[in-house]
Amino acid sequence: MGTRTSVDLPGFRHANPIPAASRIGPFVATGAITGRDPVTGEMTPDADRQFAHVFAHVRTLMAELGGTTDDILKMTFHLADPDNREALNREWLAIFPDPASRPARQAIAARLDRGAVVHCDLLAVLPVPGDDGPSPEEARR
Repeated sequence: MGTRTSVDLPGFRHANPIPAASRIGPFVATGAITGRDPVTGEMTPDADRQFAHVFAHVRTLMAELGGTTDDILKMTFHLADPDNREALNREWLAIFPDPASRPARQAIAARLDRGAVVHCDLLAVLPVPGDDGPSPEEARR
Protein backbone atom coordinates (compact mmCIF):
# COMPACT_ATOMS: atom_id res chain seq x y z
CA MET A 1 0.00 0.00 0.00
CA GLY A 2 2.72 2.46 0.88
CA THR A 3 4.08 4.55 3.66
CA ARG A 4 2.20 7.31 5.41
CA THR A 5 3.33 10.77 4.31
CA SER A 6 2.55 14.08 5.99
CA VAL A 7 1.23 16.75 3.64
CA ASP A 8 1.82 20.43 4.37
CA LEU A 9 -0.26 23.13 2.76
CA PRO A 10 1.16 26.46 1.60
CA GLY A 11 -0.55 29.30 3.46
CA PHE A 12 -1.98 27.01 6.14
CA ARG A 13 -0.53 25.85 9.44
CA HIS A 14 -1.92 24.20 12.55
CA ALA A 15 -1.00 25.55 15.98
CA ASN A 16 -0.23 21.95 17.05
CA PRO A 17 2.44 19.67 15.55
CA ILE A 18 0.19 18.05 12.94
CA PRO A 19 0.18 18.22 9.16
CA ALA A 20 -2.69 19.59 7.09
CA ALA A 21 -3.24 16.07 5.73
CA SER A 22 -1.85 12.57 5.72
CA ARG A 23 -1.55 10.26 2.73
CA ILE A 24 -1.16 6.52 2.31
CA GLY A 25 -1.14 5.40 -1.31
CA PRO A 26 -4.11 7.01 -3.07
CA PHE A 27 -5.92 7.81 0.22
CA VAL A 28 -5.81 11.28 1.78
CA ALA A 29 -7.35 12.38 5.07
CA THR A 30 -7.10 15.86 6.51
CA GLY A 31 -7.19 17.30 9.96
CA ALA A 32 -9.27 20.40 10.56
CA ILE A 33 -9.05 22.88 7.72
CA THR A 34 -9.99 26.30 9.08
CA GLY A 35 -10.89 29.60 7.50
CA ARG A 36 -7.61 31.36 8.25
CA ASP A 37 -6.55 33.88 5.66
CA PRO A 38 -3.83 32.16 3.56
CA VAL A 39 -1.78 35.37 3.35
CA THR A 40 -1.99 36.77 6.88
CA GLY A 41 -2.72 33.57 8.82
CA GLU A 42 -5.37 35.49 10.74
CA MET A 43 -8.92 34.33 11.39
CA THR A 44 -11.26 36.91 9.93
CA PRO A 45 -14.46 37.52 11.91
CA ASP A 46 -16.44 37.47 8.64
CA ALA A 47 -18.16 34.07 8.24
CA ASP A 48 -18.43 34.37 4.45
CA ARG A 49 -14.67 34.96 4.18
CA GLN A 50 -13.91 32.01 6.46
CA PHE A 51 -15.98 29.68 4.27
CA ALA A 52 -14.27 31.07 1.15
CA HIS A 53 -10.85 30.50 2.75
CA VAL A 54 -11.74 26.92 3.71
CA PHE A 55 -12.68 26.07 0.14
CA ALA A 56 -9.57 27.87 -1.19
CA HIS A 57 -7.43 25.74 1.16
CA VAL A 58 -9.21 22.62 -0.12
CA ARG A 59 -8.47 23.54 -3.75
CA THR A 60 -4.82 24.28 -2.89
CA LEU A 61 -4.46 21.00 -1.00
CA MET A 62 -5.87 18.93 -3.84
CA ALA A 63 -3.57 20.68 -6.34
CA GLU A 64 -0.55 20.09 -4.06
CA LEU A 65 -1.43 16.39 -4.05
CA GLY A 66 -1.65 16.28 -7.84
CA GLY A 67 -5.40 15.81 -7.72
CA THR A 68 -8.53 17.89 -8.07
CA THR A 69 -11.68 18.44 -6.09
CA ASP A 70 -13.17 15.63 -8.20
CA ASP A 71 -11.08 13.24 -6.08
CA ILE A 72 -12.85 14.17 -2.84
CA LEU A 73 -15.05 11.39 -1.50
CA LYS A 74 -16.45 12.99 1.67
CA MET A 75 -16.34 16.32 3.48
CA THR A 76 -17.40 17.00 7.05
CA PHE A 77 -18.09 20.55 8.23
CA HIS A 78 -18.10 21.56 11.89
CA LEU A 79 -20.17 24.74 12.24
CA ALA A 80 -20.15 27.11 15.20
CA ASP A 81 -23.55 28.31 14.00
CA PRO A 82 -25.66 25.83 12.00
CA ASP A 83 -27.45 28.82 10.45
CA ASN A 84 -24.28 29.47 8.43
CA ARG A 85 -25.38 26.83 5.93
CA GLU A 86 -26.15 29.55 3.37
CA ALA A 87 -22.46 30.50 3.24
CA LEU A 88 -21.51 26.82 3.18
CA ASN A 89 -23.95 26.02 0.38
CA ARG A 90 -22.81 29.01 -1.71
CA GLU A 91 -19.18 27.79 -1.65
CA TRP A 92 -20.27 24.15 -2.01
CA LEU A 93 -22.23 24.85 -5.21
CA ALA A 94 -19.36 26.90 -6.64
CA ILE A 95 -16.88 24.03 -6.19
CA PHE A 96 -19.33 21.18 -6.91
CA PRO A 97 -21.85 22.53 -9.46
CA ASP A 98 -22.83 19.11 -10.87
CA PRO A 99 -25.44 17.42 -8.65
CA ALA A 100 -24.55 14.07 -10.22
CA SER A 101 -20.92 14.35 -9.06
CA ARG A 102 -20.66 15.68 -5.52
CA PRO A 103 -18.90 14.15 -2.54
CA ALA A 104 -20.83 13.01 0.48
CA ARG A 105 -21.23 15.82 3.01
CA GLN A 106 -22.04 16.11 6.66
CA ALA A 107 -22.48 19.29 8.71
CA ILE A 108 -22.27 19.14 12.49
CA ALA A 109 -22.88 21.83 15.10
CA ALA A 110 -19.67 22.34 17.07
CA ARG A 111 -18.02 24.54 19.65
CA LEU A 112 -15.00 26.01 17.86
CA ASP A 113 -12.24 28.16 19.29
CA ARG A 114 -10.03 31.08 18.27
CA GLY A 115 -12.79 32.86 16.34
CA ALA A 116 -13.43 30.00 13.90
CA VAL A 117 -16.95 29.62 12.53
CA VAL A 118 -16.11 26.54 10.43
CA HIS A 119 -13.73 23.60 10.43
CA CYS A 120 -13.69 21.12 7.57
CA ASP A 121 -12.09 17.74 7.12
CA LEU A 122 -12.12 15.53 4.07
CA LEU A 123 -11.34 12.14 2.68
CA ALA A 124 -10.04 11.90 -0.88
CA VAL A 125 -8.92 9.08 -3.15
CA LEU A 126 -6.34 10.17 -5.69
CA PRO A 127 -6.13 8.54 -9.10
CA VAL A 128 -3.61 5.77 -9.53
CA PRO A 129 -1.49 6.34 -12.66
CA GLY A 130 -2.69 4.07 -15.46
CA ASP A 131 -6.02 3.32 -13.75
CA ASP A 132 -8.85 4.93 -15.68
CA GLY A 133 -11.47 3.60 -13.25
CA PRO A 134 -14.32 1.23 -14.02
CA SER A 135 -15.69 0.88 -17.51
CA PRO A 136 -19.14 2.41 -18.11
CA GLU A 137 -20.64 -1.09 -17.84
CA GLU A 138 -18.92 -1.75 -14.50
CA ALA A 139 -20.01 1.63 -13.17
CA ARG A 140 -23.66 0.86 -13.99
CA ARG A 141 -23.58 -2.40 -12.00
